Amino acid sequence: MFALPHTTVMPSRSADPKSANPRALPASADPRWAALRARDPQADGSFVYSVRTTGVYCRPSCAARPARPENVAFHATVADAERAGFRACKRCKPDQPALVERHAALVADLCRQIESSEAAIGLQALAERAGLSTFHTQRLFKAVTGLTPKAYAAAARATRVRSELERAPSITQAIYGAGYGSSARFYEHSNALLGMTPSQYRAGGKDQCIRFGLGRCTLGSILVAASERGVCAILLGADAEALVNELEGRFPQAERVTRDAEFERLLAEVVALVEQPARGFRLPLDIRGTAFQERVWQALRKIPSGTTASYSEIAQAIGAPRAARAVARACAANTLAVAIPCHRVVRGDGSLSGYRWGVERKRALLAREASEPRGDALARRR
Repeated sequence: MFALPHTTVMPSRSADPKSANPRALPASADPRWAALRARDPQADGSFVYSVRTTGVYCRPSCAARPARPENVAFHATVADAERAGFRACKRCKPDQPALVERHAALVADLCRQIESSEAAIGLQALAERAGLSTFHTQRLFKAVTGLTPKAYAAAARATRVRSELERAPSITQAIYGAGYGSSARFYEHSNALLGMTPSQYRAGGKDQCIRFGLGRCTLGSILVAASERGVCAILLGADAEALVNELEGRFPQAERVTRDAEFERLLAEVVALVEQPARGFRLPLDIRGTAFQERVWQALRKIPSGTTASYSEIAQAIGAPRAARAVARACAANTLAVAIPCHRVVRGDGSLSGYRWGVERKRALLAREASEPRGDALARRR
């Protein structure tokens, strides 16, 4: 973030750190001064600053009383500040991991505790492990992961139940092995969780009917698949056979039925969506993901055609400002191209990042949306 060279020269450790260098530029002329004055936590780790009147160095976010610019010098690293003869501030502890890193490590420990526990862990137990109040534990956990501890535990159980269904001797054992207190409680949510009955999932989707069809669009080959619940896959690529193999990997035992006259119309509508993304998609979708992924995908569907949002902005929109990387992973896991418009998510500087179906396809989709008059896009939505 702050890659500027030193603008102030400080004495070596053997020199007096409080002595000034008369040839140094004033700190207020350095772009890093604004981050210091704003106590910007985003600048932590980019540099530290020292104060010659106190002999200490601090993080940019330090809450200490602001120093005068003529007493401030900037250093790229903690080692540079210490070589210049300054000692670490006892308030912001710049020689220790940043607060955001400590919080991330703490929440990671709680996540491991949730995932490894066979029984449900209450918020009180998690708070005691973290050494925080239940209120602060809940708030910190959600800020880092985007989920409450309860929702995270539910997602972890969902992952476990999929694994258990593949290896346990019976469905009942799989349900209890995944941490559900009763089979009735599991069956209440099984269809939304698995997209099919537990027995069908256990059999690799056996007896589930997946209709699919292959077509061509200006972006290459396209595969559209639909279950009884709605469209469950829109895949793009150069190789039609590879798309079919990907579908088979998701539903290995499902009955895959090639397209009929009704499905021809569905395929045509999806192709039209790819050619004109701003037209929107009104058909039902069969969305299958974790609780966090579905929150991200829902946010993506709210991005207007012709505009973009950064991963950080999506993280903010779902109430998880520190979960930008998790948002990126959720975008990569999306299997409904264009219908869930992950192509509208870009880096913070506006540049294009990875796309499941290739960055060039992402660029083409964004160009189509940008070239379409806003009035036409709005008219199609009405």
